[in-house]
Amino acid sequence: MNQKRFTQNRLSRTWETGRPVIAGILVIMLISLAVSGWSPTKLLGKFAEPSRPGLAVGAAQTASLTIPTEPSTIADIVDAVGPAVVKVQTKSVSSSGVFRDGPFLFYGGGPRVTQGLGSGFIISADGYVLTNQHVVEGASQIQVAVRGYSDPFTAQVVGSDHELDLAVLKIDSSDSLPYLQFGNSESTRVGEWVIAIGNPGGLDHTVTVGVISAKGRPITIEDRNYRNLLQTDASINPGNSGGPLLNLQGQVVGVNTAVSVNAQGIGFAIPSSTVQGVIDQLISSGRVSHPFMGVSVSSVDSEMAQRLGMSGTGGAIVQQVVAGSPAQKAGITQGDVILAINGNPVKTPDDVVEQIAGYSVGEQVTVKLLRDGGEMEIKVTLAQKGV
Repeated sequence: MNQKRFTQNRLSRTWETGRPVIAGILVIMLISLAVSGWSPTKLLGKFAEPSRPGLAVGAAQTASLTIPTEPSTIADIVDAVGPAVVKVQTKSVSSSGVFRDGPFLFYGGGPRVTQGLGSGFIISADGYVLTNQHVVEGASQIQVAVRGYSDPFTAQVVGSDHELDLAVLKIDSSDSLPYLQFGNSESTRVGEWVIAIGNPGGLDHTVTVGVISAKGRPITIEDRNYRNLLQTDASINPGNSGGPLLNLQGQVVGVNTAVSVNAQGIGFAIPSSTVQGVIDQLISSGRVSHPFMGVSVSSVDSEMAQRLGMSGTGGAIVQQVVAGSPAQKAGITQGDVILAINGNPVKTPDDVVEQIAGYSVGEQVTVKLLRDGGEMEIKVTLAQKGV
């Protein structure tokens, strides 16, 4: 015990003796750093939010929308873009006693009116609104509520696409409306902050914040095969569908579309790169051009490749040819192996889908096939899918 007190007393005396020396060293260090131009704010600035240019929001002359030139908080962004985010309410009338409520079909009784709810955002001062196709699918009446207006606007569907799950609506207003601009989802990095605004459960203009969790996610929901979605942990719930996913410049980098029912914090959005490529088509023609060849294909495994006399396992074997499709008209048959399209090698079934999507309706492509042990080429003129 005495030895312990002796040690503690010695350490205490050592600290008391050395404290002035340590303080002097710290003072000298601070003076040196100050002379060199260092300041605590420079260190904190490394982690602080960077300054940004003005938000990418279209401010109509008559719209009461003030845009901060250098927003430093999420609240500033929400204040700026909020007036351009809308609530989409729908009514649908069932036919002959069959109606849908969410994922369920009900039978019996007479015609029934069901109501739907989603989100959207204005993309032009003259009243074009973007939302999800599934929000307005089958709707007999569409109402769009815009902040600052006591009554909702009646909207018409200008164009829609089931496969991409996008729809453009039009509302008519005597005022020029505030609208949002698109950012570049291709340059958006995993880990970047994003903001979702929408109407989950009818709670209009609900704001949630998260990051981009992943890019290029493929998911399937019922009969829709989404191929290239942004994944985010910003909370997305029923009613958020069609609302904007924003970067910290107030630009739309995605359209909130789906949420995983099997996990928390996993939401998905259609990237702006996909949206921007089809908006003009939706407005001008009411639909999106989807080139179609008319085959279903699967992978070629090693056993199949050996049986077919192939040197490798690349290619995609044709499992089915759609009746009346361009593929059938050109002479492609079940069991053919697609090796290349216009000279571009096909290694997997996804290669066929992605390559065909890169062409236009009416364009002719050369398909290299393996049939009965020999290679051949067939020219196929692509048609519009669903026609």
